[in-house]
Amino acid sequence: MENNIWEAFGLSKEEYQKIKEILGREPNTVELGMFGVMWSEHCSYKNSKPVLKLFPTKGDRVIQGPGENAGIVDIGDGLAVAMKIESHNHPSAIEPYQGAATGVGGIVRDIFAMGARPIALLDSLRFGDLEDEKVKYLFSGVVAGIAGYGNCIGIPTVGGEVYFNSSYNGNPLVNAMCIGLIEHGKIRKGRAEGVGNPVMVVGASTGRDGIGGASFASEELSEKSEEKRPAVQVGDPFMEKLLLEACMEIFETDYVVGIQDLGAAGLTSALSETASRADSGIEIDVSLVPRREEGMTPYEVMLSESQERMLLIVKKGKEEEVKKIFRKWGLSASVIGFVTDDGMLRVKDNGKIVAEIPAKALAENAPVYYREYRKPQYMDELSFLDLNEIPVPEDMNKVLLKLFSSPNLCSRKWIYRQYDYMVRTDTIVVPGGDASVLRVKGTKKGIAVTTDCNSRYCYLNPFVGGQIAVAEAARNIVATGAKPLAITDGLNFGNPEKPEIFWQFREAVLGISDACEKLGIPVVSGNVSFYNETEGKAIYPTPIIGMVGLIEDIDRVVTHYFKDEGDIVVLIGENKEELGASEYLSVIYGLEKGKVPGIDLNNEKVIQEFLLKCVEGNLIKSCHDVSDGGLAIALAECSFAKNLGIEIDINSDIRQDAILFGESQSRFIITIEPEKLNLLEKLIKTNKIPYSILGKVKGTDIIIRINGVTKINLAVNQIKKIWEGTLECFVG
Repeated sequence: MENNIWEAFGLSKEEYQKIKEILGREPNTVELGMFGVMWSEHCSYKNSKPVLKLFPTKGDRVIQGPGENAGIVDIGDGLAVAMKIESHNHPSAIEPYQGAATGVGGIVRDIFAMGARPIALLDSLRFGDLEDEKVKYLFSGVVAGIAGYGNCIGIPTVGGEVYFNSSYNGNPLVNAMCIGLIEHGKIRKGRAEGVGNPVMVVGASTGRDGIGGASFASEELSEKSEEKRPAVQVGDPFMEKLLLEACMEIFETDYVVGIQDLGAAGLTSALSETASRADSGIEIDVSLVPRREEGMTPYEVMLSESQERMLLIVKKGKEEEVKKIFRKWGLSASVIGFVTDDGMLRVKDNGKIVAEIPAKALAENAPVYYREYRKPQYMDELSFLDLNEIPVPEDMNKVLLKLFSSPNLCSRKWIYRQYDYMVRTDTIVVPGGDASVLRVKGTKKGIAVTTDCNSRYCYLNPFVGGQIAVAEAARNIVATGAKPLAITDGLNFGNPEKPEIFWQFREAVLGISDACEKLGIPVVSGNVSFYNETEGKAIYPTPIIGMVGLIEDIDRVVTHYFKDEGDIVVLIGENKEELGASEYLSVIYGLEKGKVPGIDLNNEKVIQEFLLKCVEGNLIKSCHDVSDGGLAIALAECSFAKNLGIEIDINSDIRQDAILFGESQSRFIITIEPEKLNLLEKLIKTNKIPYSILGKVKGTDIIIRINGVTKINLAVNQIKKIWEGTLECFVG
């Protein structure tokens, strides 16, 4: 081997030496390529494994935790929900439409690889400054890619979030989440069991697209990244729909022993992981893999990330029955090898061995790194904020309108109107609220779903930011009347080899773990995406929380908007003088600094459980959590749907801008019928819940008085026009 050959495969010299020790010889090019992708951060989690062990992963409802294609939680009556989130950041930075589209395709396959039928998609997106033309191009392309794939495959995209900040200018984040429904007895696993059982590739043929994609996702972006465009896969949602239905049909038989999505690292990953999980081996011949391009080498076949492919391990003697089902759906199904008992992944080309590696060496035995971590200097510098130097604006009307003209607080309708969120007719709470809700056909149950993360909080304090990301997601679920069940996380960070970045990552995981423990919400699946940097500058740390909740009776689903004039508006929780890290400071003063709002997770849990009891007792007519932008923003958001105004009176000694736009945690706005106020107050006092009666739903204007002085007086329609039109003003 020539000097430094390992560098071409993304390996270090030490890793190359370890490979030689494992094999007892020099690796050949095919083997180096296989080790290169499987030992990349994207596939091996070699930098994150020790930290990820901190997550609580068990719970009464957990059927499948981390380690399989997706997590699964019990929802009762023999039914379960499969859930997973994945990132497709680097491909989307290079080719936004296909990068986002194939991210959707990959997460859908993760769900039906568990035997579950996908029922909904969500996304969590981050982009740079929308004034930048390239950012506009990336934003529009990503949204179109998500819409194009999801709409064509017939799975509703029901929710998500988007956030804009200059830290993402060169490195957008595209996280796709999928959930599926399954009966307990029909869960599938990615295991290559049964010596002699045939191994089959089904679905699309194999091409050269996506080669090296896993390695590409494990390095920083630079000007040369455009040269990696061939590493971006090309998706075909119509093919995926056929593959999905064929797999659903074959799951009704007993032919399938194991199944695995061909995603990152393609055949190399699917073969080594299924063999490793089952403590078995696999032998294949790449000449039997259907191809759509001439002259492909074994290296290219093994590393291709062509989309819409699955690996099946089937019962010996059932090959023809399997082929018959796939032919019915117009798909190929080819036997490429068989299960062995020697623990080796053996690759042949027309009978000649071209690679021979222990399966566990690829799938489980990548080197694990315990990185140094160090608190970044900027943390102390940015945590200090002297509110005496921040003037309280005289015109709060002007402030409110300017905040709603911010891309981070305006309506997301421009995005979700491109998505078919009603396909399958199960969506009963559509995008635009706190969380989306889907019915479970044949039952009274509903599934609430959301994605959440305040990246600025995580930049200024990753531990508290991680806590709040979980609590905020849970608040969104609870606001619909659902009980949070589990989370899947998408952990997006910069280069873990830098101590400051690894410190951010570790702190965020500690914060998430703490919140999950205290709120009783386990982590059942997830994804880590490192190296989100452009020319050495990292993104804000962005640990996305995808959460699922259960509503036992969909007739009790609650929505966020005001329902009727005369209803009483109540704030559950407490206003505090907390302006640090707020959208208000960023938009009005150009400051991204100060202490992140504090959170008491015990208090959070008490409030959430109290609200769920109120929903069960049919007390609440609307419920909306107070988050980005603060109380005034949340009140206005409740007014838009039915053009119902409010008359609010607040008495407080704290700063008026902190009352209106501070982002204190653990707060909800609820409305109730006047005749139920006495009962509500009795329950509040029994449970020792902080609260205040704000006013009532009235007219078509938003009127907010503080200490008897009117601070906001605007027509709902005036605010709504700005709120609805902001994104279109930016993207056209």
